[in-house]
Order: sequence, then C-alpha cells, then structure tokens
Amino acid sequence: MRWPGRTVGWRFTLLYASVFLASGFGLLLLTNLLAAGKSTQIAPGQLPQNQPDLAAARQQIHDLQARLAEAEALQSRRLLVGSLIALVVMGLVSLLLGRLISGRVLRPLRTVTAATRRISAENLHERLAVAGPEDEVKDLADTIDGLLARLEASFAAQRRYVANASHELRTPLATMRAALDVAEAKPGPLPVQTAALAGRVRTELDRVDRLLDGLLVLARAQHGALGDQAPVALGDLAVAALAARAADIRAAGLTADTADVTPRAWTEGNATLLARLTQNLVDNAVLHNVDGGWLRVAVTATDGTVALVVESGGPVLEQSQVDRLASPFQRLGADRVGSDDGSGLGLSIVAAVAQAHGGRLELRARPAGGLRATVTLPRTRQEVAA
Repeated sequence: MRWPGRTVGWRFTLLYASVFLASGFGLLLLTNLLAAGKSTQIAPGQLPQNQPDLAAARQQIHDLQARLAEAEALQSRRLLVGSLIALVVMGLVSLLLGRLISGRVLRPLRTVTAATRRISAENLHERLAVAGPEDEVKDLADTIDGLLARLEASFAAQRRYVANASHELRTPLATMRAALDVAEAKPGPLPVQTAALAGRVRTELDRVDRLLDGLLVLARAQHGALGDQAPVALGDLAVAALAARAADIRAAGLTADTADVTPRAWTEGNATLLARLTQNLVDNAVLHNVDGGWLRVAVTATDGTVALVVESGGPVLEQSQVDRLASPFQRLGADRVGSDDGSGLGLSIVAAVAQAHGGRLELRARPAGGLRATVTLPRTRQEVAA
C-alpha cells in the first residue's frame, strides 16, 4: 500500500499548509511587535490635597475615562494598520514561496513533457526513465515508457513485414520473367499479339521490381540498418547522379546548372544509401520538370553540416501539398498521378535515408514554380575523410 505522504497530492497539501502556517505565524509575530509599542499620554491633573469636592472628582474620573477610550481607539487603529501591512507583506511572501515550491514540485512533470516531445517515430527506442518515489509522476512516466515500447514494437514489426514481403515477392517475379524468356525463345515465329503482350508484361514486371526495390530501401533506411559506414563526398554523388541522367536531360531539353557543387563536402554514412538519396532527388527533378526547363544542383559545406540542394522548374505548387511528398506513395498533379516513371517512393526514401544519417529533408514550393529540395547532413572533417 502506498504511503499517502509520498503522493503528489499529499505533498502539495503538506507543503502549502506549511507555507500558510508559516505565513500566519509571521503575521501574528508582526502584529504583536507593532502592538507592543508604548503609548504615552499626559495625565489630566492631580486630585486635590484637601478634602476633594465630589463633583470635581467625578469630572476628573470622566475625563480620565475619555482619555482612556481615546488611547484605546488610537491603539486599535495602529493595530489595524499594522495588521493590514503585515497581511500584505506576508501575502507577497506566501506567493513567492508558493511559486518556488510549486515549481520545484512540478519540475519532474516538465522533464517528462520535454522528453516526450523529443521522442518521435525515428527515436522510439528512447525512454523517459524517470527516477524518484513511486508517485503519480513516476506512474505517468512509466505508462508513457510502456506506450513507447509498444509503439516501437509495432513500428519494427511493420517494417519487417514490408521488408519480408518485398523480398518474398521477388521470387514469383523472377519466375514470371523466366517464363517470358522461355516463351519468347521457342523456335518458330512468335505471333505479333503474343510478342506485344510479352513486352507489356515485361514492362509491368520492371515497374513492380522497381517498386519492391524502393520498398526494401525504405524499410532498410527506416529500420536504421545502415551497414558499413565511411566518409562520402556528397558532391561526387551529385555529379554521378547527373551523369547517369545525362541522356534524359538532353532528351527533355533541360538546362542543368552544377556551378555550386563543392566536390570536397564530406559526410559519414552508407555510400549506397546516400547514392540512392542523391539519385532520387535528381530523378525527381528530371521526371517532373517541363520540356525545355531547368534544374540546379548545389552542394555546400559549413562548419558542422553539408547541404545538397536540388531545384527544378515547373508549375506553381501549393506548400500544403508539397509537405505531403515525403510520405510514401504521395504525388502531385495529374502528370505525377499518371506517370509511369515513378512509384511515389522517391522522396520518402530520401527523407528516411536523411533521418537515418542524422539529417533531414526540407521541401519548399518555389514562388515562380517548381520545387526546391534541401537535404542537410552532418559534416565529416576532410582530414578524416582523406
């Protein structure tokens, strides 16, 4: 059974009761100090030495009673004023002490709130791990830790399912591709309709294969399985990605600007995943551009970060729609929905790879039209990379 004094409610009760008791004690102390001041009055006169006249004695007694009543009224006014002053002073002191005490008592709740805000889908492995007495605050922290554990297990199971399903689907796809190869390799002329159907099926198989490959990469990046890590020159990856798309860039009449590519901008990570990140950004800029348009690739380095910026022209986009592009299977516009060149996983893979390497993806709609994608990653010193 929990001791009542160790709960937050009882602690508040005892602490505030102590504060008010201390305030009352201080109030009484100040009141008595003020009331203890001496009040001196001049005596109204002396009784006659001879036989006193009865009327004069009565008058003298009446005067003494009036003076005494006046002195008592003055003393009461002084006591009232002193009590009011003491009440105001002790009220301010009580507010200050109450604020300090409540801030100290509620400090664990602020810690729990701040730690909970820092935890997201990318760092569900973190826990609050609040130490202290078995009270409401620790119960709340332990409940949140249990919820995070269940969420982490659910996310991990989902990612494993996607990875396993994508891997298992490769076998039937390979079998279907082999069956097409056997059918097309049979002796004798192949009917035209059969050849067209085989080509169409092969095209769809290639699309599904690219989709499964994207799902595998996405699950791998989200699961944090980076594998071997080494210094990577981000500028070299950008140049290689543009070179791989050179034919498509010429075919679309695009103008590619690489004047701001810093070749020695190093970062630490998995070279394969970072290459996929760069390729996806360049592919997105080429596929969703306009004929005769432009694209710009820039790689810059600062003291602690390296940045890969890919800009492209195109129609004017809404920022609220652009914010959804980092989610899987999200596209914009009729050309994106009806495009046969993408699966809607490109930018989500970029976001997952960037987060797995301690970076982030930022997407901005350009006011003049088109999209600006910026990937920021931690920088590795060039001496270490070399």
